[in-house]
Amino acid sequence: MSGAAVLVTGGSSGLGAAVVAALVKRGDRPVVLDRQAPADGVPWIECDLADTRAAERATAELAQRSGGLRGVVTAAGMDVPGALADVPAQTWERIVAVDLLATAAVIRAALPELERSGGSVVTVASTLGVKAVADATAYCAAKFGVVGFTRALAAELAGRVGVTLLIPGGMRTAFFDDRDERYRPGPDAVLNDPAAVASAVLFALDQPPGCAVREMVVCAERESSYP
Repeated sequence: MSGAAVLVTGGSSGLGAAVVAALVKRGDRPVVLDRQAPADGVPWIECDLADTRAAERATAELAQRSGGLRGVVTAAGMDVPGALADVPAQTWERIVAVDLLATAAVIRAALPELERSGGSVVTVASTLGVKAVADATAYCAAKFGVVGFTRALAAELAGRVGVTLLIPGGMRTAFFDDRDERYRPGPDAVLNDPAAVASAVLFALDQPPGCAVREMVVCAERESSYP
């Protein structure tokens, strides 16, 4: 299964795109679930990850097309900041669905292939999965959930599938572009290069059997939301 693919959710932009690029650069085989097309030539299936049953089906289909999976990176994520009373319920629940429920759904669907290959999972949380802030109730709920989910999953799959929790700080991506100005990083904000975070993801995926990288915090040296 050494030639099996690595599935990246949200692989068309942000950290996901950086992970895909890093995999391609070293001759690996990424496959992508996203609503937008990834880089040219990367196999993908269009999928709204908020529909968790569709995410499961698409994961199984990509695994079948690819001849197996040796890794999963759940990089897809979204946020719409605002006070709980101001964020529409449908939007609030979509954030939790994409950021948390789809993480579990994709990994659940990939597990047979990962166990067969002795593969690895890297889940992507956030520094706001360990530190709560105002006007981010949905995002914090989802990312705190990813932290708890991943820690429990690591205990459950120990010795069968590698499980790593990634806690990244803010990165220079389009993640903040559609926000109200007050929720965007200021001109002096120190943000990390997603390519640097992608290198950490590959490090986790590459650990030999019997060695586990359980958790990683990867952020700019002057990250304001950690610790």
